Amino acid sequence: MPESYITPELFEFFRKLEKNNNKAWFEKNKDRFEKIVREPLLEFIDDFGVRLPQFAPHYIADPRKSGGSLFRIYRDVRFSKDKTPYKTAAGIQFRHEQGKDVHAPGYYIHLEPGSVFCGIGIWRPDSQTVGKIRTAIDKKQKEWLSVKNDKSFSKIYSLGGDSLKRAPKGFDPKHPLIEDIKRKDFVASITLTEEDTCSRDFINKIEKLFKSAEPMMKFLTEAVGLPW
Repeated sequence: MPESYITPELFEFFRKLEKNNNKAWFEKNKDRFEKIVREPLLEFIDDFGVRLPQFAPHYIADPRKSGGSLFRIYRDVRFSKDKTPYKTAAGIQFRHEQGKDVHAPGYYIHLEPGSVFCGIGIWRPDSQTVGKIRTAIDKKQKEWLSVKNDKSFSKIYSLGGDSLKRAPKGFDPKHPLIEDIKRKDFVASITLTEEDTCSRDFINKIEKLFKSAEPMMKFLTEAVGLPW
């Protein structure tokens, strides 16, 4: 295990990329990107892959350069007004083995200057998937409240994401858990610092944070019909 996977240089690289978000600059600095961003993060993913099965055996740490747990640096600009070609942050997702994209249940790490956090859950699930979660909350109300209010979870994480303005079809607006049923995202996160990520203990810290979310991840995973 290296002294630290992430160094302040990673954040400095993204600060400079934000000011020079163009192909010419990136190609000139691509070797730096490989050395201080991609290679260390792939090593982190590979090492974390030994730990992940101990608490989430159906979740995958995939250290491939392309198509694995590390998000691509290239932005998809096809449907965006913002045509800058590169992301100014690094993202890592350990998703379920049956998950096909970023909308699958997973564990997430976000590394961006001024915005560092880790999160768990399901972001922007499709209508069928979100329907399954809402139904699970409705049918297992006590279990959901136990998971949501679990001390090891609630003292660390904050539930976030977007919600509907009105109760979804088929649910009583006066349902005791309507605010949770109205959620469009079922994600929770904790803010970290750049110093946290550059610590030698970072991999241990992430493991502890992800383990503390086990009850919530178990509920969400089983709610959408996937094995925990």
